[in-house]
Amino acid sequence: MEKPTFIPMLGIKTGTQELDFYKNVFGAVEIRRFSNDDGSIHVSEQSINGTLFRFHEENKHIKSPWDFGNSTVNIHLMVNHVDAIIARAIEFGATDISPAVDYDYGYRQGEFTDPLGHRWVIEKVI
Repeated sequence: MEKPTFIPMLGIKTGTQELDFYKNVFGAVEIRRFSNDDGSIHVSEQSINGTLFRFHEENKHIKSPWDFGNSTVNIHLMVNHVDAIIARAIEFGATDISPAVDYDYGYRQGEFTDPLGHRWVIEKVI
């Protein structure tokens, strides 16, 4: 059996036209996209340095964070330059939740909500 791979599926509002935030902030590369007739995104599969994640428009099984008033999941992303990623995220429209700080348990972490409502914890081991 092949090694299992965890691929998060992030819900987006129906009618979403672009996902440039993820390219601009994380250097994400879109692997494939399935669009609706109106040009909105049905499904987009992306990669950050080989780690896959997907966006899917809302339906009866998939909801965006806005349907719950907030993100129900924190997406943790390990990077080398926490402060730079958070600054770039804010520059491209993220909402700052908590600035990066060093914690006693050995991580530098900061948090933001991206423009589509997903909550990110950006961190590195110190």
